[in-house]
Amino acid sequence: MGLTGQTLEKAIVVMEDKDLEQIDFTRPVTLFSQTTKSTKGFYALKEKIEERIRAVKGEFSAVDFNANDSICRQVSNREPQLARFAEENDVLIFVAGRKSSNGKALYQVCKSVNERSYFVENEREILPGWFSPEDKVGICGATSTPMWLMEQVSEHIQALEQDLILG
Repeated sequence: MGLTGQTLEKAIVVMEDKDLEQIDFTRPVTLFSQTTKSTKGFYALKEKIEERIRAVKGEFSAVDFNANDSICRQVSNREPQLARFAEENDVLIFVAGRKSSNGKALYQVCKSVNERSYFVENEREILPGWFSPEDKVGICGATSTPMWLMEQVSEHIQALEQDLILG
């Protein structure tokens, strides 16, 4: 929304490959990334745009295309560790604010690796049906998620485990 506002509503927001159909590749193209997007996704999109420009104009010309990698490395550098962490656990609880772009992006990394990943803002959103007594549960959060909140979530899950075991 911010970028489209700055471009007098002339920016094209690309969320998926089909959105590329809106772009006129005969004209110069500039690519910007939201700071919380994945570097892997950004560079894959950059490559697709370069391919489309080549298909329309023949040989690719850097003058026709400018890619601005404004991705926050604090987010992107955490992706491999989060993916590994999500793989190592049966259930993953991701704690962050609903409006956190950082949280949404990092949660998607977890969800892509572990289908049993759940996004919560606090312990009150946790459902007992997400767990079995034998599950290994991991808890993580956005860059800005306070440790005390993740500890609260952990204590709540431990209480649920006791209920499941004693049940």
